[in-house]
Amino acid sequence: MYEYIKGKIEYIGPEYIVVENNDIGYQIKTPNPFSFSSMAKQNIIVYTYHYVREDMISLYGFRSQDEKTLFTKLLNVSGIGPKGALAILASGEPDQVISAIENEDEAFLVKFPGVGKKTARQMILDLKGKLSDIMPDFFPDLFNVDEVEQKKAGATQLDEAILALTALGYSDREVKKVVPQLKKEQLTTDEYIKLALKLLLKI
Repeated sequence: MYEYIKGKIEYIGPEYIVVENNDIGYQIKTPNPFSFSSMAKQNIIVYTYHYVREDMISLYGFRSQDEKTLFTKLLNVSGIGPKGALAILASGEPDQVISAIENEDEAFLVKFPGVGKKTARQMILDLKGKLSDIMPDFFPDLFNVDEVEQKKAGATQLDEAILALTALGYSDREVKKVVPQLKKEQLTTDEYIKLALKLLLKI
């Protein structure tokens, strides 16, 4: 229904961003809302997917059309809903996901929140050999977001990152395992999230 929304980012939170267009604020759930931090209050284009269910209507947004395409392909896998698809995209390592699917690496896929052995096997069955159309142009650029000016990271950035990880479906127990490592760094919220996701995929 909505191909994209062009407007100004007015809010960035752990689960979603708000984009204002013609005095209407659109709540848009994204894989990693804090990846938009460098564009706060700027006019941008967010490619959207309108998700409608009997008990839920939501807008999901992406930095590129190809990222949106991968999201929709993941949604077509039995056992993966929007939240699970966002968690997979939020890792910032889609090439690893594709590699795991092509190599039938279930052990890697089950590391994502909500993905058990059955769902991992279904991902492989449904998507293996069917993602080449988005790989050539997509993966070199995906999540290659504008560098955020390095600044001292305090408790706020780390707290925001922890909230975002929880929103993606990671348990408190899983998050607590990587917090000590995160505390050793001085990063932006976006960078904390990316580092935490890499660490969680290694657990």
